[in-house]
Amino acid sequence: MPLQKMLTFAFSTFLNGILMSASNLNPNVSVDCVVFGFDNEQLNVLLIEQKMQNRNKVQLALPGDLISDDESLDDAAARVLLELTGLQGIYLKQFKAFGNPNRVKDIKDLDWLQSYREQPQARVITIAYYALVKMEEFQASASSFADRVFWQDVEAVPALAFDHNEIFSTAFAQLREGFEQHKTGFELLPEKFTLSQIQRLYEIILGKKLDKRNFRKKILKENLVTPTNQKQKGVLHKPAMLYEINNDENS
Repeated sequence: MPLQKMLTFAFSTFLNGILMSASNLNPNVSVDCVVFGFDNEQLNVLLIEQKMQNRNKVQLALPGDLISDDESLDDAAARVLLELTGLQGIYLKQFKAFGNPNRVKDIKDLDWLQSYREQPQARVITIAYYALVKMEEFQASASSFADRVFWQDVEAVPALAFDHNEIFSTAFAQLREGFEQHKTGFELLPEKFTLSQIQRLYEIILGKKLDKRNFRKKILKENLVTPTNQKQKGVLHKPAMLYEINNDENS
Protein backbone atom coordinates (compact mmCIF):
# COMPACT_ATOMS: atom_id res chain seq x y z
CA MET A 1 0.00 0.00 0.00
CA PRO A 2 1.48 3.43 -0.97
CA LEU A 3 2.65 5.55 1.96
CA GLN A 4 0.24 8.40 1.23
CA LYS A 5 -2.70 5.99 1.15
CA MET A 6 -1.57 4.39 4.42
CA LEU A 7 -1.29 7.78 6.11
CA THR A 8 -4.71 8.86 4.85
CA PHE A 9 -6.29 5.64 6.09
CA ALA A 10 -4.55 5.90 9.47
CA PHE A 11 -5.58 9.53 9.87
CA SER A 12 -9.21 8.89 8.97
CA THR A 13 -9.40 5.88 11.31
CA PHE A 14 -7.78 7.85 14.14
CA LEU A 15 -10.07 10.83 13.61
CA ASN A 16 -13.15 8.66 13.49
CA GLY A 17 -12.09 6.95 16.73
CA ILE A 18 -11.68 10.28 18.50
CA LEU A 19 -15.08 11.52 17.41
CA MET A 20 -16.87 8.32 18.35
CA SER A 21 -15.14 7.93 21.72
CA ALA A 22 -15.83 11.55 22.63
CA SER A 23 -19.54 10.97 21.92
CA ASN A 24 -19.85 14.45 20.46
CA LEU A 25 -21.77 13.43 17.38
CA ASN A 26 -25.08 15.24 17.06
CA PRO A 27 -27.78 12.52 16.89
CA ASN A 28 -30.18 14.69 14.90
CA VAL A 29 -28.10 16.19 12.06
CA SER A 30 -26.10 14.42 9.37
CA VAL A 31 -24.46 15.14 6.02
CA ASP A 32 -24.65 13.00 2.87
CA CYS A 33 -22.42 13.32 -0.18
CA VAL A 34 -23.36 12.65 -3.80
CA VAL A 35 -20.08 12.40 -5.74
CA PHE A 36 -20.33 12.16 -9.53
CA GLY A 37 -17.54 10.90 -11.79
CA PHE A 38 -17.31 10.30 -15.55
CA ASP A 39 -15.15 7.52 -17.04
CA ASN A 40 -15.58 8.67 -20.67
CA GLU A 41 -18.26 6.03 -21.21
CA GLN A 42 -20.70 6.37 -18.34
CA LEU A 43 -21.55 8.77 -15.55
CA ASN A 44 -21.08 7.26 -12.10
CA VAL A 45 -21.98 8.00 -8.51
CA LEU A 46 -19.82 6.99 -5.53
CA LEU A 47 -21.48 4.49 -3.18
CA ILE A 48 -20.44 2.64 -0.03
CA GLU A 49 -21.39 -0.79 1.23
CA GLN A 50 -22.24 -0.44 4.90
CA LYS A 51 -20.80 -2.88 7.42
CA MET A 52 -23.64 -5.02 8.75
CA GLN A 53 -23.90 -7.27 11.81
CA ASN A 54 -25.61 -9.81 9.56
CA ARG A 55 -22.82 -10.57 7.10
CA ASN A 56 -25.32 -12.14 4.71
CA LYS A 57 -27.07 -8.78 4.29
CA VAL A 58 -25.77 -6.11 1.93
CA GLN A 59 -26.81 -2.48 2.34
CA LEU A 60 -25.63 0.25 -0.04
CA ALA A 61 -25.65 3.97 0.67
CA LEU A 62 -24.26 7.36 -0.21
CA PRO A 63 -21.25 8.38 1.92
CA GLY A 64 -22.71 10.12 4.95
CA ASP A 65 -22.76 10.31 8.74
CA LEU A 66 -23.71 12.46 11.72
CA ILE A 67 -22.02 15.81 12.22
CA SER A 68 -19.92 16.68 15.24
CA ASP A 69 -21.23 19.38 17.57
CA ASP A 70 -18.02 21.38 17.18
CA GLU A 71 -17.72 21.49 13.37
CA SER A 72 -19.42 23.36 10.54
CA LEU A 73 -21.57 21.55 7.99
CA ASP A 74 -18.95 22.02 5.26
CA ASP A 75 -16.21 20.65 7.53
CA ALA A 76 -18.45 17.71 8.46
CA ALA A 77 -19.06 16.84 4.80
CA ALA A 78 -15.33 16.88 4.06
CA ARG A 79 -14.54 14.82 7.16
CA VAL A 80 -17.21 12.20 6.50
CA LEU A 81 -16.12 11.77 2.89
CA LEU A 82 -12.51 11.33 4.02
CA GLU A 83 -13.40 8.87 6.79
CA LEU A 84 -15.57 6.64 4.61
CA THR A 85 -13.88 6.81 1.21
CA GLY A 86 -10.40 8.30 1.69
CA LEU A 87 -11.25 11.13 -0.72
CA GLN A 88 -10.10 14.61 0.19
CA GLY A 89 -9.55 17.97 -1.45
CA ILE A 90 -12.91 17.73 -3.26
CA TYR A 91 -15.13 20.77 -3.73
CA LEU A 92 -18.52 19.93 -2.19
CA LYS A 93 -21.59 22.07 -2.85
CA GLN A 94 -24.51 22.06 -0.44
CA PHE A 95 -27.78 21.68 -2.36
CA LYS A 96 -30.68 20.67 -0.10
CA ALA A 97 -31.82 19.55 3.35
CA PHE A 98 -33.90 16.39 3.75
CA GLY A 99 -36.06 16.22 6.87
CA ASN A 100 -38.89 13.75 6.42
CA PRO A 101 -39.72 12.55 9.97
CA ASN A 102 -39.68 8.95 8.73
CA ARG A 103 -36.49 9.09 6.66
CA VAL A 104 -34.58 6.81 9.08
CA LYS A 105 -37.55 4.72 10.23
CA ASP A 106 -37.54 2.07 7.48
CA ILE A 107 -37.17 -1.45 8.86
CA LYS A 108 -34.46 -2.22 6.30
CA ASP A 109 -32.19 0.30 8.07
CA LEU A 110 -32.85 -0.85 11.64
CA ASP A 111 -29.96 -3.32 11.97
CA TRP A 112 -27.38 -0.78 10.87
CA LEU A 113 -28.81 2.00 13.03
CA GLN A 114 -28.78 -0.18 16.13
CA SER A 115 -25.16 -1.14 15.48
CA TYR A 116 -23.73 2.30 14.77
CA ARG A 117 -25.96 4.91 16.38
CA GLU A 118 -26.18 5.61 20.11
CA GLN A 119 -29.75 6.84 19.56
CA PRO A 120 -31.02 4.68 16.67
CA GLN A 121 -34.59 6.00 16.99
CA ALA A 122 -33.59 9.68 16.85
CA ARG A 123 -34.98 11.81 14.07
CA VAL A 124 -32.21 12.84 11.65
CA ILE A 125 -32.21 15.80 9.30
CA THR A 126 -29.52 15.53 6.64
CA ILE A 127 -27.78 18.26 4.68
CA ALA A 128 -26.88 16.99 1.23
CA TYR A 129 -23.81 17.92 -0.82
CA TYR A 130 -22.75 17.03 -4.31
CA ALA A 131 -19.41 17.05 -6.09
CA LEU A 132 -18.12 16.62 -9.63
CA VAL A 133 -14.72 14.92 -9.91
CA LYS A 134 -12.32 13.67 -12.55
CA MET A 135 -12.22 9.99 -11.67
CA GLU A 136 -8.59 9.53 -12.69
CA GLU A 137 -7.52 12.09 -10.08
CA PHE A 138 -9.03 10.30 -7.08
CA GLN A 139 -8.54 6.82 -5.65
CA ALA A 140 -11.27 5.83 -3.20
CA SER A 141 -10.66 3.36 -0.35
CA ALA A 142 -13.16 2.15 2.23
CA SER A 143 -12.74 2.68 5.98
CA SER A 144 -14.79 3.40 9.11
CA PHE A 145 -18.21 1.69 8.75
CA ALA A 146 -17.83 1.32 4.98
CA ASP A 147 -16.99 -2.23 3.95
CA ARG A 148 -16.50 -1.21 0.34
CA VAL A 149 -16.54 1.95 -1.78
CA PHE A 150 -17.18 1.83 -5.50
CA TRP A 151 -18.45 3.73 -8.54
CA GLN A 152 -21.95 2.85 -9.75
CA ASP A 153 -23.48 3.72 -13.13
CA VAL A 154 -26.09 6.45 -12.53
CA GLU A 155 -28.42 4.64 -14.92
CA ALA A 156 -28.39 1.54 -12.69
CA VAL A 157 -28.44 2.83 -9.11
CA PRO A 158 -29.89 0.08 -6.84
CA ALA A 159 -32.07 0.48 -3.75
CA LEU A 160 -30.10 2.47 -1.16
CA ALA A 161 -30.31 2.97 2.59
CA PHE A 162 -32.65 5.53 4.17
CA ASP A 163 -33.86 8.08 1.57
CA HIS A 164 -30.59 8.06 -0.35
CA ASN A 165 -32.29 7.26 -3.66
CA GLU A 166 -34.27 10.48 -3.30
CA ILE A 167 -31.12 12.40 -2.40
CA PHE A 168 -29.30 10.97 -5.42
CA SER A 169 -32.20 11.74 -7.77
CA THR A 170 -32.39 15.31 -6.49
CA ALA A 171 -28.66 15.81 -6.98
CA PHE A 172 -28.85 14.38 -10.51
CA ALA A 173 -31.76 16.71 -11.32
CA GLN A 174 -29.67 19.64 -10.04
CA LEU A 175 -26.75 18.52 -12.21
CA ARG A 176 -29.03 18.34 -15.26
CA GLU A 177 -30.48 21.79 -14.58
CA GLY A 178 -27.05 23.34 -14.09
CA PHE A 179 -25.73 21.63 -17.18
CA GLU A 180 -28.53 22.95 -19.36
CA GLN A 181 -28.29 26.50 -18.05
CA HIS A 182 -24.61 27.00 -17.21
CA LYS A 183 -22.77 23.96 -18.61
CA THR A 184 -22.07 22.83 -15.03
CA GLY A 185 -20.69 19.33 -15.50
CA PHE A 186 -17.74 20.01 -17.78
CA GLU A 187 -15.64 19.49 -14.63
CA LEU A 188 -16.31 15.77 -15.08
CA LEU A 189 -14.34 15.60 -18.32
CA PRO A 190 -10.64 14.73 -18.43
CA GLU A 191 -8.28 17.55 -19.32
CA LYS A 192 -8.27 16.37 -22.93
CA PHE A 193 -11.14 14.49 -24.53
CA THR A 194 -12.70 13.53 -27.85
CA LEU A 195 -15.92 14.94 -29.26
CA SER A 196 -17.47 11.48 -28.85
CA GLN A 197 -16.68 11.55 -25.13
CA ILE A 198 -18.23 14.98 -24.54
CA GLN A 199 -21.26 13.96 -26.61
CA ARG A 200 -21.65 10.90 -24.41
CA LEU A 201 -21.58 13.12 -21.30
CA TYR A 202 -24.25 15.37 -22.82
CA GLU A 203 -26.46 12.38 -23.63
CA ILE A 204 -26.25 10.86 -20.15
CA ILE A 205 -26.92 14.10 -18.28
CA LEU A 206 -29.68 15.26 -20.61
CA GLY A 207 -31.17 11.76 -20.86
CA LYS A 208 -31.50 11.67 -24.64
CA LYS A 209 -29.62 10.64 -27.77
CA LEU A 210 -28.08 13.41 -29.89
CA ASP A 211 -27.39 13.44 -33.59
CA LYS A 212 -23.63 13.19 -34.03
CA ARG A 213 -23.29 15.63 -36.92
CA ASN A 214 -25.57 18.28 -35.44
CA PHE A 215 -23.96 17.98 -32.02
CA ARG A 216 -20.46 18.51 -33.37
CA LYS A 217 -21.52 21.43 -35.52
CA LYS A 218 -23.26 23.08 -32.55
CA ILE A 219 -20.51 22.63 -29.98
CA LEU A 220 -17.81 23.88 -32.34
CA LYS A 221 -19.93 26.85 -33.44
CA GLU A 222 -20.46 27.85 -29.79
CA ASN A 223 -16.69 27.71 -29.15
CA LEU A 224 -17.24 25.54 -26.08
CA VAL A 225 -14.18 23.44 -26.90
CA THR A 226 -10.80 24.05 -28.50
CA PRO A 227 -8.78 21.53 -30.58
CA THR A 228 -5.40 20.63 -29.10
CA ASN A 229 -3.81 19.39 -32.34
CA GLN A 230 -3.19 16.12 -30.49
CA LYS A 231 -4.80 12.75 -31.11
CA GLN A 232 -5.63 9.71 -29.01
CA LYS A 233 -2.86 7.21 -28.36
CA GLY A 234 -3.00 3.48 -27.76
CA VAL A 235 -6.44 2.92 -29.29
CA LEU A 236 -7.39 0.12 -31.68
CA HIS A 237 -9.50 2.38 -33.90
CA LYS A 238 -8.45 5.46 -35.86
CA PRO A 239 -7.19 8.00 -33.29
CA ALA A 240 -9.60 10.90 -32.78
CA MET A 241 -8.67 14.54 -32.29
CA LEU A 242 -8.42 15.65 -28.66
CA TYR A 243 -10.10 18.80 -27.42
CA GLU A 244 -10.11 20.83 -24.23
CA ILE A 245 -12.67 23.13 -22.63
CA ASN A 246 -12.51 26.72 -23.81
CA ASN A 247 -12.36 28.32 -20.38
CA ASP A 248 -12.49 31.83 -21.85
CA GLU A 249 -15.87 31.04 -23.38
CA ASN A 250 -17.19 29.29 -20.25
CA SER A 251 -15.90 31.68 -17.61
